[in-house]
Amino acid sequence: MAGHSQFKNIMHKKGRADAKRAKIFTKLGREIQVAAKMGGGDPSANPRLRNAIAAARAENMPNDRIKKSIDAGTGAGNTDNYEEIRYEGYAPNGVAVIVEALTDNKNRTASYVRSCFSKYGGNLGETGSVGFMFDHVGAIRYPLNVADADTMFEAALEAGADNVESDSEGHAITASTDNFIAVRDALEEKFGEAEKAELTFLPNVMSMVDADTVETILKMVDALEDSDDVQNVITNFEVSEEDLKKLAAAG
Repeated sequence: MAGHSQFKNIMHKKGRADAKRAKIFTKLGREIQVAAKMGGGDPSANPRLRNAIAAARAENMPNDRIKKSIDAGTGAGNTDNYEEIRYEGYAPNGVAVIVEALTDNKNRTASYVRSCFSKYGGNLGETGSVGFMFDHVGAIRYPLNVADADTMFEAALEAGADNVESDSEGHAITASTDNFIAVRDALEEKFGEAEKAELTFLPNVMSMVDADTVETILKMVDALEDSDDVQNVITNFEVSEEDLKKLAAAG
């Protein structure tokens, strides 16, 4: 995956630069609400809620808005009922795509997701159509300044992590879904709160694409993420070093 982390930064800059704060808060609020509904309003006893609150604070979401979202989930406020839905399909060039959504209207969300796939030359498939190309894992991220690579590696493996990768962007730790909470808690006790800690999908098969195809896929991802219903979009594409430099220059 040469240049993969650098490319993620390019994607981040392209996508986040145009994102509106209100839209980010809407997505974060939904995740907090669903987490509270499923596991209760006490973050110390609800790992998913704890992660959602940490993500919200990382985006400077106001505390009163976090509280309103928790109250909505526990039945003390807004009673909108959001469901978790996962869509799977292919972007151009056979690139696998997983779309995670929280919605109160499945028909609306399905129609929007399908239209995004069609508009950019993709195909929405059945559940499971591309899932085998990804592993469901716990992903934890720390900035470089909390520890050197060897210290982080030893601490993470001792805590039960499966893998640690350190580069110029930080430390990326992965763990099985069963061990995720234990690993996260052990690392936070040693290094403080993680930059990010979540259950996510990581590709186990990569699809090489050229710079032009990447541009189309990025437009598709941006369109999907423009929906308040869509929480995450995960793909399995990578680019060559040469095309990566082109994208960096264009960005």
